[in-house]
Amino acid sequence: MGSWGTLGPALLSLAGVALGAGGSLFGQFLVSRVSARQLEVQQSAAHRAELKDAVLKFLSIASQVEKAVLRRPSGDGAAVDPELDLLVDDLWLAQAEIDLAAGSEPLRGAAYRYAAGLAGAARGGTNDTSALRGPQARFMDAAYDDMWPGRRRATGDSPAPR
Repeated sequence: MGSWGTLGPALLSLAGVALGAGGSLFGQFLVSRVSARQLEVQQSAAHRAELKDAVLKFLSIASQVEKAVLRRPSGDGAAVDPELDLLVDDLWLAQAEIDLAAGSEPLRGAAYRYAAGLAGAARGGTNDTSALRGPQARFMDAAYDDMWPGRRRATGDSPAPR
């Protein structure tokens, strides 16, 4: 009985140290998981902000190209318009910016197809930009999916741009 009186407290102290060390390690594990998740959230927010800027720039230039195409006299597709040529160049640069910032291939492809349709209209393909609504909608869907993966985009009728 006398040996238990001296050995018991030593074993209990050793068990306390082991439990304390295990608790510390588990706490560090939880902190590292939270830190990794916070870093992931920050990187996702930074990606969204960068991509949002690129998408808005692209859409701004696309709108200018559409307006210039609509202003062009009908049947004058072969006429050279230096302002429109510069806008198309800016459009392709904005598309390249999206290509660099995009996190998914569908967005890159949708941006390219929309830019190609706009460039074709600017070269005299047509003055009717309603044919571009499909590529524009697919581009917007792809941009939304790239910025918020896994989230469903609200559906509904959106008014056509003016």
